[in-house]
Amino acid sequence: MPSDGHRRDRGMVTAELAACLPVLVLILGVAISAVTVVAERVRLADAAREAARAAARGDPGTGRRLALEDAPGARVGVSSGGGTVTAVATKQVHPLGGWLPSITVSERCVAAVEPTAGPP
Repeated sequence: MPSDGHRRDRGMVTAELAACLPVLVLILGVAISAVTVVAERVRLADAAREAARAAARGDPGTGRRLALEDAPGARVGVSSGGGTVTAVATKQVHPLGGWLPSITVSERCVAAVEPTAGPP
């Protein structure tokens, strides 16, 4: 027969789990949101790189098209000056499917204008 103290502690694990469960769900939500933002930053970096490289070769239209293939829904801006081309890709990220406020993520890439390329 279990001791009297052991009998009183029986429901303790369930109560502790019920108290900790919201914290565990919050930590999981933060982790998923962080992974979502990091993955979008990688896509935007790829998009900015493609846009800058194509514009440096003298074909900014192709660069924008390639950038939008890498990061659908992104805004891509290309500017040039001083022998370089700068591409900036920006997008609003909605972590957890819009349950959290949106985050603006932006990546920038600079490429040197190729000597055989015309103005971007």
